[in-house]
Amino acid sequence: MLVTAVETRPAGVTGATPAHHRPIGARVGAFVALTKPRIIELLLMSTVPVMFLAQQGVPDMLLVLKVVVGGYLSAGGANALNMYIDRDIDALMSRTERRPIVTGMVSPREALVFGITLGVVSTLLLGYGVNWLSAGLALGALLFYVFVYTLGLKRRTSQNIVWGGIAGCMPVLIGWSSVTNSVSWAAVALFLVVFFWTPPHTWVLSMKVRDDYLRAGVPMLPVIKGNVAVGKQVVAYSWVMVATSLAVWPLGHMSWLYPVVAVLLGAAWLREAHALYGRAKAGVVGAKLKEMRLFHWSITYLSLLFVVCAIDPFVK
Repeated sequence: MLVTAVETRPAGVTGATPAHHRPIGARVGAFVALTKPRIIELLLMSTVPVMFLAQQGVPDMLLVLKVVVGGYLSAGGANALNMYIDRDIDALMSRTERRPIVTGMVSPREALVFGITLGVVSTLLLGYGVNWLSAGLALGALLFYVFVYTLGLKRRTSQNIVWGGIAGCMPVLIGWSSVTNSVSWAAVALFLVVFFWTPPHTWVLSMKVRDDYLRAGVPMLPVIKGNVAVGKQVVAYSWVMVATSLAVWPLGHMSWLYPVVAVLLGAAWLREAHALYGRAKAGVVGAKLKEMRLFHWSITYLSLLFVVCAIDPFVK
């Protein structure tokens, strides 16, 4: 499958100006786009606050800088390799048809070399600048995202994002291990919060762009099962996620602030999840389904939960 993709010019770039003839500013922007900066912002949001929790105060700012840069390069390398592999289906979906490889702004070979280079540099930076446990976790996340999720699961099963989402949970462990050079049960609990958060967050977006995935032949759950089944799964994962978020409290020896905020955030999340499921069962479709309300709230939920993790040591 991969060999065929390498030999096939993606749709939409026939006759395009060769990548190396494009304006330098546009080329730089295209390489940045390969890293998917907006997704990495969310990954770092689950990394830095954990460092404060692990330190039980303010961690060394130089260490934070190294982790942020190393984490960005590692996740960026994984995303670039993901775009290299998925350029054939990216060309078929309106949500991804403007990505750099599809438009010809970056050639497939350049994206491949760029992604591998970022992976190598990030591993060395984290290994020598932080510790080798953090470097190994980051490299493991990159390899898992590329080989297990992108090459193994994405085009084969509707459970792709459930297990593929493990890569997106690793920044929690990286943040903790960067401070302590170890992994605690509190870090594992936060890892699981992100693990159970990822499917609902992704499935509600895929409900919105279901036709894209259908056209590209990607078996996302809304394509295979429909909105009612997705709504039921979203509710189930939401309850487990909220319960797991409360387990962080005793494991992390946290103050009263964390459970209070976790309960309030969780209650708001569950209200949205059940409302979405109710609309799906009622047969609501189109804009009235309002699936993006939960998608946007999911980002707010995770950000605020991890911000509280950073603040809690000072309350104690």
